[in-house]
Amino acid sequence: MRLFKNVNIDFIGKRKAAAFLSMLLLLIGLVSVVINKGLALSIDFTGGTIVQLRFDELMEISEARSILSENGFENVDITTIGAIEDNEILIKTQLTGANLKEKLDNAFSSKNYETRRVEQVGPKIGNELRTDAVRSIGVALLLILIYIGFRFDFYYAIGSVAALIHDILITLGLFAVFQFEVNLTTVAAFLTIVGYSLNDTIVVFDRIRENIKINARDKLEFIVNKSLNATLSRTVITSFTTLMVVAVLYLGGLETIKLFALALLFGILIGTFSSIFVASPVMIFFENRAGRKLAKK
Repeated sequence: MRLFKNVNIDFIGKRKAAAFLSMLLLLIGLVSVVINKGLALSIDFTGGTIVQLRFDELMEISEARSILSENGFENVDITTIGAIEDNEILIKTQLTGANLKEKLDNAFSSKNYETRRVEQVGPKIGNELRTDAVRSIGVALLLILIYIGFRFDFYYAIGSVAALIHDILITLGLFAVFQFEVNLTTVAAFLTIVGYSLNDTIVVFDRIRENIKINARDKLEFIVNKSLNATLSRTVITSFTTLMVVAVLYLGGLETIKLFALALLFGILIGTFSSIFVASPVMIFFENRAGRKLAKK
């Protein structure tokens, strides 16, 4: 199915404007991180307390979250434990000590409940999780660099990884701007974004490689533009259909996956942009630079 026929958009001619937009978004994200003194990290990374409660009657997650929010609990992660009829919930909060027990009693004063488990998560564990999260993303980018370098060439690999880093940083920046919580679920979303964006970039690079063989005498900019226009229908249709599914997850899904879906919403939009305006222009820059050096020699 071709959504666009005979389209001839000068994507490469607009790379400076696209680069300005990317730099602006990165700067906004960086300023937000500085103003807010970092990202809104969850208990997974900062440490806190995990409390398991069992109620005598059904307790919906939305109701529990509303009650806790009204009683001064911030950045609380709530999930159900076991079957729905067990009426058990797991609360992750940054509050600790006797103050936590008192606040829980005040919040659920009208409910009959039993405390099944209280577990402290120290900052050391949080730091280890944070390090593991950064390391997992770093390893993924390194393996992608090796894979693309082997399948295409090193300059294609640089373009791909530059686009992926661009996607992750801007998505993190948007989380900083709106102060959305960053937890292990959102880290999984970032890894998903890496895979999605890479897939789109490889499709474009594959078409570029085919067109280079056919149009060997043409300038690289012309070939890349031709390839981007040829794959535009596929890019738009794939991104739109994926966005629809993720939007449904965000609007109608459980509260526990909303941040995952939100990160994917940001990532898909930014990844589609980067596969057109970041990966290919970066590859062109390094290919032309290498060509000029070879010509001088």
